[in-house]
Amino acid sequence: MRFSLKLFRPFSFGLIVLLFACSEKQGAEAQSIKSTGSNKVDIRNAKAEVQLAKLKLPPNFKIEVWAADIPNARSLTVSDDGIVFVGNRQEKNVYAVVDENKDGKADYKYILAEGLRMPNGVAYKDGDLYVAEVNRILRFKDIKKNLSKPTYEVVYDGYPTEGHHGWKFIAFGPDGMLYVPVGAPCNICESENPVFASITRIDPKSTNPKPEIYAHGVRNSVGFDWHPVTGELWFTDNGRDMMGDDIPNCELNRVTKAGQHFGYPYWHEGSVKDPEFGSKGKPQSSYVAPAAKLGAHNAPLGMRFYEGKMFPSSYRNQIFVAKHGSWNRSKKSGYVVSLEKVDASSKVTGEETFISGWLNEVTQEAWGRPVDVQELPDGSLLISDDMANVIYRVSYSAK
Repeated sequence: MRFSLKLFRPFSFGLIVLLFACSEKQGAEAQSIKSTGSNKVDIRNAKAEVQLAKLKLPPNFKIEVWAADIPNARSLTVSDDGIVFVGNRQEKNVYAVVDENKDGKADYKYILAEGLRMPNGVAYKDGDLYVAEVNRILRFKDIKKNLSKPTYEVVYDGYPTEGHHGWKFIAFGPDGMLYVPVGAPCNICESENPVFASITRIDPKSTNPKPEIYAHGVRNSVGFDWHPVTGELWFTDNGRDMMGDDIPNCELNRVTKAGQHFGYPYWHEGSVKDPEFGSKGKPQSSYVAPAAKLGAHNAPLGMRFYEGKMFPSSYRNQIFVAKHGSWNRSKKSGYVVSLEKVDASSKVTGEETFISGWLNEVTQEAWGRPVDVQELPDGSLLISDDMANVIYRVSYSAK
């Protein structure tokens, strides 16, 4: 059979246009449409028990529910094409959440794993998803192609099994290593095992990975990031309890070299000597003071340097911190997302409240608790909420 060239040209041109349009679609959209396994859950009409009208943001910023029905939504990581992976602490599942039609709201969630032990930490690199349980690091290889049939392998299972502060936030550093904190197994104690109260790093590609302690004296960090210019690690740390409403402050810390000690359990907030263990430690000057004091008992968790272009330029390389909120303070504190202002010399010059309203200051009742903050590829900001079981999206428009 012979084809008429005149008839074929319009067809070929249309085909080229169609192929070009398809190639422009992000991989997450194309992959998720094809993924129709039994673990795929439609959340387009999921109900969110939230009170968005009570949330206060700076002018021209808007907050919406990006995804509902994400039980105990905790740590977030995002693939290069916008698939959002979500860990949790009180539940036992790990999720992938996808905005298939690219309308700014999630459409489906995939249950990637069930029955795990506090799978709080999630990290994405080179097509693979990493998940941290209390004592194990798991890897889901080539996850985007396996959303409907996820499987995992154990990378390392030698972290302590203690559950107290055992849930983990994880992230990959500029050196390609996976950073994994190990919280203190108590409110306040001096552990014989040096891996407790530390941030470690591990090479997940090694055939025999072995954690290296990168920072000591870190009571419980559930969020960290690297400065976009200096490459230095910054992390939040939750201060000890049972010293009163206002002591000690939680901390924002900056690591300038490997092996530094940040004081726990001997010194808190840089200048408060612990009444039980302070005499066993070294002088105050032997430990690294915090880059900023974040307030007492407000539980600063997730933090990220903002690198996107959607928000005004004044936000670039500044730190968003999710303050989860106090649990045992006589008057509650936290329940906000703050902005920590950092100058060109890596000095914290001040703090502003970026979002408030999850806590009713009069009744002292909270309807939401922010956990983690994470950018989407378009520069908008996601915020997880493990109380309202949602993920919010914050966008900006000067119009």
